[in-house]
Amino acid sequence: MPQDALPPDPFAGDPEDPARALGEPDHDHPPMDDDERAELVSDLSDLAVYQALLEHRGVRGIVVDCGECQEPHYHDWALLRASLEQLLADGRMRPHEPAFDPDPGSYVSWEYCRGYADGVTATESAR
Repeated sequence: MPQDALPPDPFAGDPEDPARALGEPDHDHPPMDDDERAELVSDLSDLAVYQALLEHRGVRGIVVDCGECQEPHYHDWALLRASLEQLLADGRMRPHEPAFDPDPGSYVSWEYCRGYADGVTATESAR
């Protein structure tokens, strides 16, 4: 994953990092199994297709309803790809800043993307 795909940690190496008060990060997560890894690789492939089909139509990325905070999270294409690549490489995603004042009309759900891609595929197959 390119190092500049995600914003840099502004406190990297800073002994006064305010996050130190939260304790050390939890590195005791179970390793990703082969099925999870295959699903993640498939998601990355699907994401590339969705972006290719929808970005030129003005769609900026994908919205995900967060189960933890019950709020929608808006992910631009590049940020979501970088997060998924980091999950694939490290087994976890680094926290990132939410989109600033996103236009909800510029983001669609993963399910919308899947349906749109299926529709394009069906139309192409019918020709």
